[in-house]
Amino acid sequence: MRIIGIDPGLQRTGWGVIEARDNRLSFIAEGTVTSTPKTALADRLLQLHDGLVEVIETWAPEQAAVEETFVNKNPASTLKLGQARGIAMLVPARMGLVVGEYTPNLVKKTVVGAGHAAKEQVMMMVTRLLPGSGNAGPDAADALAVAICHAHHRETHNRIIAQTVRGTRR
Repeated sequence: MRIIGIDPGLQRTGWGVIEARDNRLSFIAEGTVTSTPKTALADRLLQLHDGLVEVIETWAPEQAAVEETFVNKNPASTLKLGQARGIAMLVPARMGLVVGEYTPNLVKKTVVGAGHAAKEQVMMMVTRLLPGSGNAGPDAADALAVAICHAHHRETHNRIIAQTVRGTRR
């Protein structure tokens, strides 16, 4: 199962692709899609969209996982992050991928063992779990952590999706 993890952000959206086979995880690729800060919001969202489309077309993941947004103190920043997150969810969904969503605390707990781990701890554990990763910066490391979280929780996620589908058919 090839999984793309996405850490949404308006300036930098991190992405990371892993392969999950049985209980083994392998690093495939990582990177960051960026937007131009001084351009209109719609243009920035389009840059994120186009970048994620290219990544998904290039690496052909079968499932996607996106980190849920936490609430900032600044409502305008939270709203913009939410719009970037919408793009991060829309692109894989439009391309036919099932999209899982995970809270930052669950991602950290899955990867580090503590829900309030520091970014540095997450990055260090990602590089240990996925040799060869860690060269594209903290946003890509966070995205790989989301992919790892999805790999560990995907069976539960798949059961929830199946249950939801069955419930809508009744």
